[in-house]
Amino acid sequence: MRPVITASVPLLEPPAWAVAQRGLFDLLDQAWRQFARDYTRPDGRLSYRDRLTSRDGVDDFYETFFNWPQLYLLGGAYDLLAESERHWHGVTRQLTELGMLLDEYERGYDWFHQGESLLLFYFLCMAAPDRWRERALRFADLYVDPGHGNYDPEHRIITRPHNGSDAARTGLFDGAWYPWLPREAATYGFPLDWLLPPGTTEPLRDQDPRLGREMTERLGVGDTAVNLAAAGLVHNALLLSGERKYRDWIAEYVGAWRERAAANGGILPDNVAPDGTVGGLLEGRWYGGHYGWSWPHGWYSVGHAAIVAAVAAVEATGDESHLDLVRPALDALIANGKTIAYPDSDSSLSSKWTVQLGDDVGVPTLHVPFRHDDRGWFDYNPMLMAVPTTLWHHSASEADRRRLDRLRAASGHDWRTVRSFRSKEEAGHEEPWLAYLSGDNPDYPERILAAAQAQVRHRLTRMARHKDWDVPEADIHVWQQSNPVVTEALVQLTWGAPQVVYNGGLPQARLRYHDGDARRPGLPPAVAALVSCVDPEATVVELVNLDAHQPRTVIVQAGAFAEHTIRTVSHTVCHDDSWIGDLYDYGHRQPQVTEESSRVDGPWLAVELPASTRIRLTLALTLRANTASYRTPFDESADDCVG
Repeated sequence: MRPVITASVPLLEPPAWAVAQRGLFDLLDQAWRQFARDYTRPDGRLSYRDRLTSRDGVDDFYETFFNWPQLYLLGGAYDLLAESERHWHGVTRQLTELGMLLDEYERGYDWFHQGESLLLFYFLCMAAPDRWRERALRFADLYVDPGHGNYDPEHRIITRPHNGSDAARTGLFDGAWYPWLPREAATYGFPLDWLLPPGTTEPLRDQDPRLGREMTERLGVGDTAVNLAAAGLVHNALLLSGERKYRDWIAEYVGAWRERAAANGGILPDNVAPDGTVGGLLEGRWYGGHYGWSWPHGWYSVGHAAIVAAVAAVEATGDESHLDLVRPALDALIANGKTIAYPDSDSSLSSKWTVQLGDDVGVPTLHVPFRHDDRGWFDYNPMLMAVPTTLWHHSASEADRRRLDRLRAASGHDWRTVRSFRSKEEAGHEEPWLAYLSGDNPDYPERILAAAQAQVRHRLTRMARHKDWDVPEADIHVWQQSNPVVTEALVQLTWGAPQVVYNGGLPQARLRYHDGDARRPGLPPAVAALVSCVDPEATVVELVNLDAHQPRTVIVQAGAFAEHTIRTVSHTVCHDDSWIGDLYDYGHRQPQVTEESSRVDGPWLAVELPASTRIRLTLALTLRANTASYRTPFDESADDCVG
């Protein structure tokens, strides 16, 4: 039997955030159905008649739906799970026909893009673990089992930057030279730029050694830091199975990269030769690997992969020191930062920051270098908050919190500002959310929910404009740009967590919910939730049942994977019904609200919400006290995962 408490505080004036939150759920339900009608075919595939001519593109098909099962897990429509599964299967068949997949998995590509492709899959595994278990273990075994050719246990490396289900796919491109477009070259420069002496005339693309044989031989083999995101795939298999081989692989592989970082002064290097030496193919350079520090994205790719791997290693081993895979590099970027206005920077991500900074784009603020090559640090950008926020949320350490405070103090713009935009990662509002959790941004819930509504309505309009377009290969991002499902606001407000790390992360949550009556994940209909504090000793959430007739049952879960324990709960109560007044009173009185406390000592707590009631819970948590898994409170063996 789960501990059960019953809400008794009357809901008289529904809080604006609760009404807005349920309004967003309703709008999203309309929006995803419209997208499915306009942009997909009966078997779930996207409406697309062109071909794919390079190794790129798999991610763009799956990314379109990445947060649909996440919306289901938050409390979206019951049939959204089946719809999300239908799209995964349809797109998988479509991409197989286009020659991009083998045995349902990417034939071979970098993990910056593979991580993006797999977010949809991870959320499906979380939502329906029994249906997706076999496939998830088969995918993870591509890396855990050396027989597939992706992993070398002797040197503890993934054997090549482009890896996957097709061991015959080698190098970084098909043909004689890398198809580097002039626009991309102008934005990111070239890999291996040191091969051409200063002042050398720019070669023709098909004669440039940086894009041909040298790139194949120096960058097309061995390990690269972005491959660390593969730890997320193996972590997913561990959550589904509990098998020791997945735990051991994560510990071994992430541990090897930690050793390399420690030998490099704490900063994660980005390349390892086939013989296991850092810089072995780059004349000793710790930077310059494929999707590494120099080219094309630097910290944007390296940092995301590192935090995915670090969190997976902590979950797998219980050793919190794995987070030190990330901290030294993050602190080095901050130490090399400078305060400038964005237009004065050499940033290669202008399409991101001009929207995210909005009116503050010209305000001097802290910029940190994202890339490093023979010149030193360069490519200065405002701090991407996904990594430091994820780090603090996971560790709950004072040191990681103080880093966030220092970043805020160094910011030239007001962290309380909420701008209406939807980035590629469906994130980017960490700063105002952190300010809210600090207690000085009280109207954040209403403003972020309004911004989310704006983005859904914007995308519905975009959908209407492009729905009959015969999409060419060059414009396959139109689907992502039109996906009307937005979940960042709901993740922050209900789960008390940042949005998932986009390049291959698994979700975080201080709290999750299950509908006790429907026996499914997510908030029940008409119920809203607001997490206002994520301090483990006092995690605070308010639950509101807006339904004036129907009672609801919410099961509160501690952690994304029931990995935390709720030791105790203090909750609001109203035992005195005199607030109703007498028969001939013209109004009601103020309800007298007090608090009571109970012991829980487990990952789940059931809350009965009679019609028109609310309750505030203050939970004392012990983080990572239980074995993380995808088990739910409805599984007969759920208790086996506790302790």
